[in-house]
Amino acid sequence: MRLKSEIFASALVRNVFARGEFGAIERKGATEGGAVFVRQSFRDGTETLYAPAPQSFFDSDDSGKRLFELRLDRQPSATISEALDREIRFDPDLWVVALETDEIGDLIEQGQPERHDPLFRR
Repeated sequence: MRLKSEIFASALVRNVFARGEFGAIERKGATEGGAVFVRQSFRDGTETLYAPAPQSFFDSDDSGKRLFELRLDRQPSATISEALDREIRFDPDLWVVALETDEIGDLIEQGQPERHDPLFRR
């Protein structure tokens, strides 16, 4: 069973605070099932955007966990904002969680696409 988006976003912010860093919910979306995007800010002023991983990143025995993919890496803030604006026009129920941390590895899980021969689908 998957956690509600509201609970996941709140827990993510708490985990960042527990590490002594800063996090905030920048945009609230649908309480139960809104997609969660993570905006990571670095000290040099650049940002990285993580988006929900496509379905192809999930195994067939999905445990309900949230997987993310790296969408934009170390870009100017304006570039990240433009990308989020496009996503919001497409899905107004999404969440944006802003984190000010140099290391995000243990906060969210990044998915890896299944490796298979593109000529033979499972």
